[in-house]
Parts: sequence; structure tokens; C-alpha cells
Amino acid sequence: MGNPVQQNAEFISQETRGIVSMRYKTITKAINVEFRSSQSDSAYSLQVGSYGRNTAITTSDIDILVELPENEYIRHDSYKGNGQSRLLQAVRNAILTSYPKTAVNADGQIVKVEFADGMIFEVLPAFMTWGGTYKYPDTNMGGNWRSTNPKAEIEAMRQKNNDSNGLLYDTCKHIRRIRDGHFSPYTLSGIVIDCFVYHAIGGWHWRRDGETPSVNPITFEQVLLNDFKQRFTYNFTLQAPGSHQVVEAGTSITGLGKVLEHMANG
Repeated sequence: MGNPVQQNAEFISQETRGIVSMRYKTITKAINVEFRSSQSDSAYSLQVGSYGRNTAITTSDIDILVELPENEYIRHDSYKGNGQSRLLQAVRNAILTSYPKTAVNADGQIVKVEFADGMIFEVLPAFMTWGGTYKYPDTNMGGNWRSTNPKAEIEAMRQKNNDSNGLLYDTCKHIRRIRDGHFSPYTLSGIVIDCFVYHAIGGWHWRRDGETPSVNPITFEQVLLNDFKQRFTYNFTLQAPGSHQVVEAGTSITGLGKVLEHMANG
């Protein structure tokens, strides 16, 4: 007896989503005021990560990408000695104007905002380049710039979820629940979960109204486990949906294998 995926079983309450929205808008406005002299609480901002991909089950890691004007990139890129770090500090100071009593810290590539109720926002300042791609600061190794394309990933996930009649999102959330409830000591990142399920789901979907049930010799959970065993026998990377950027899965492989085994066999 395994632990099968359930339809519409994992969700974040509307009340909690309301708090997320309010804080998201407050952070966005604070940054827009500082860098664009704009009062907008929605422009130049995007919810990304698991929450943006609609696969989150908690609010302990809410990712926001905030687009800054190009002149800020030029200015901070010209600094000698880790202009990326100075940029993160400037974003941190902007957020502190709205949340002066909240823990706000620059950390590697993001500014982390930790609220007393356990909700955490990770704010990624970024600059638009081309084709929906953004460059963002990385303060490690003396400072450099990296790239990401979250809009392509979000759209690819949305389309695949529609094609699977909701099974994609439900499976990604279910894996997170099993991870948190049974295998929390193991590393298993959200992006690895989402990438794996996106590629492994194939043509599986929740049955639609009026659709004749199909007869399958093995369960969906066993299909996922078999795909995992085959996929990671030969390589330890995945491609992100839509953007096709390489996602290193190495540190998450053990945790993912244990979760999928639990789902298939209990």
C-alpha cells in the first residue's frame, strides 16, 4: 500500500494568501519608491519560485523577483569590489523603510524578509535583458551576475498542469507534503521536485468529466519511481520547464528517491 497523490488535497488558505498578497505589495512598493520614485505596489514585480509556480504548500519560502532600472545595473556593475553586495544592501534598506522592526538581511543572491509568524519572503533584485530573461546579483566569489527566466518556467508549468487536468500541481504538492512529513532531514529542493514531475508525468492526467477510465498495469506513483530510477542512473541534472536551464539535482537525489519509494510502496 503506497501513499498515492490526492486530487486538490494540498492548499494554502485564502486568509494566508491575503496576508501574502498584502506583504508582497508592501515590499514591491517600498522598492519601487526607492528605485523608481513610483508608488506602485504591483509594477515591476513577479511572484516566482514554488509559490509563483503554484506548487507551494507553505509560506516559509515565498520568492519575489523585483525588476530594477537598467541604470542601477550600470552603476553597481561599475563598482570595484562586489557591487552586487552593495545592490542587495540598497534593496534591504528600501524594505526596512516599510518593515523597520522585521528581520531583513542580504543573503548571497537575495534579501530575506523573516516575519514573526514564520512567513519568509526572499526578494531577488533583477534586471530585464531579452526574451523574458533577467540578470541578478550573486555576491559569492567576489560578486558576479547570473541569469534566470522565471516567466517561461511559470508558463510551462501552467500549461502542463492544464494538460494534466491539475495532476501536475497536485503531484508536486504531494511530494512536498511527504518530504516535510516523513523525510525532512533530507535535502529536496522545490525546483528539483517541479522539474522532475514536469518531465516524468508524460501523458498522465486526472480523469475528465465523461472520460472512460483507462486500465493501467502499474500505478502513476510507480511510473514516477521507475522514471526516477532510469533518469538518475545516467545523469544528475534536469532542465527547468520552459527556460531549459540546467538544474543540478545531485544533493536532492537521495531525498527524492525516498519520497517516491514511499509514494509507490509505502
